[in-house]
Amino acid sequence: NPHQGGAQFAVLQDMHIKCYDTRAEGSKPAWSIDNAHRQLVRDLDFNPNRQFQLASVGDDAALNIWDYRNGKEPIFTRTDHSHWVWTVRYNAYHEQLLLTGSSDARALLTAAASVCADTDDAGPLLEDGVLQSYEQHEDSVYCCEWSAAEPWTFASLSYDARLVLSRVPRHFKYKILL
Repeated sequence: NPHQGGAQFAVLQDMHIKCYDTRAEGSKPAWSIDNAHRQLVRDLDFNPNRQFQLASVGDDAALNIWDYRNGKEPIFTRTDHSHWVWTVRYNAYHEQLLLTGSSDARALLTAAASVCADTDDAGPLLEDGVLQSYEQHEDSVYCCEWSAAEPWTFASLSYDARLVLSRVPRHFKYKILL
């Protein structure tokens, strides 16, 4: 968890997400989200800008965003992939943009603006949902990562070792910035 100074780490255990605090004694989790997915949880990423939010993906083809202070229900959920989802990544600069990669051979750029907007934010929001589907892969997409140098560029890697570099479409970029 990047907001806890490296003192917390998350573990995916079957359908559950558990977070342990290295400062605490004992073997009990600091917090957990039981039954985070209907099938195995495959990946998670902490929101870099909101202390209590994380995104998770799993074999149920779902992308869930959680406020882990109340892990009973996700605050955002999408099932846009048709097979297992292996990876999820928040954009470090524009938290409403998330990448997911799946066994359906697609990388999806998804907007979750409704759970990332401040109430006093008067700027235009992106509409929640899939912004762009990237279908240049021929096999399962196992990894997606945002560029550390350019916030609108990302890479996706598939099982067949194909690395694809992509960009956020310009009209979405301008809608976020202007």
